[in-house]
Amino acid sequence: MVPINSTHTNPQHTRLLDALAATNSSTRLEAAMAAGTYPDPGFLDALVRRCAVEPDFFVRDMLTWALTRLPSDITVPKLGVELRSERAQARSQALHTLSKIGDPRAWSVITPSLLRDADDEVARSAWRAAVVLVPDAEKEELAATLATQFGRGDREVRLSLSRALVALGEVVEPILPTAMDSHDDGVRAHARATLGLLRDPDAGFDLAVDAAKRVVALGPEREETTTC
Repeated sequence: MVPINSTHTNPQHTRLLDALAATNSSTRLEAAMAAGTYPDPGFLDALVRRCAVEPDFFVRDMLTWALTRLPSDITVPKLGVELRSERAQARSQALHTLSKIGDPRAWSVITPSLLRDADDEVARSAWRAAVVLVPDAEKEELAATLATQFGRGDREVRLSLSRALVALGEVVEPILPTAMDSHDDGVRAHARATLGLLRDPDAGFDLAVDAAKRVVALGPEREETTTC
């Protein structure tokens, strides 16, 4: 493992920077681990740049860990800049890292446009970060914004949204009726499945979706008989 300090002039530091971009993912993983084991603010830019392009999930996770080891005073502003990147992975990984850092000051950079981002992975990362960072006074507004995304994407995207809403707690239930009255069957089923999870967090998402779809298909007047 290569120790890191703040003087980036010796061959060890150069090797670590080179290793972050190596062809072999194990080499990149070891370099990211070294950056976190011996945290040095001088490596902030290199770690953030690598997050934007790193193809390996495990290496990305180690890069995030390395960034959490640096002072949030410097990481949060830098990651906030990444949220304006045209590269979707840069945005999603920055959001993921902000959620792991957990600094309340990052809430100000979680914009409605990120919560509705056209890229599903960016949106999912934004939802997860938002529920970690949102102040109590703004939970209702966040829940209302997230509710505009009902019916979006595949199973994994919908599960992510439901989990984010459930994590907000009791402020969510009052915003669900509007979605459950939508003309879109997918929106209605997704909202009902989320209500099912909110009332019974131990329930499986797929079972909640199946039950919700039956209610949507048969009509709300049949809800009681389909959930018994």
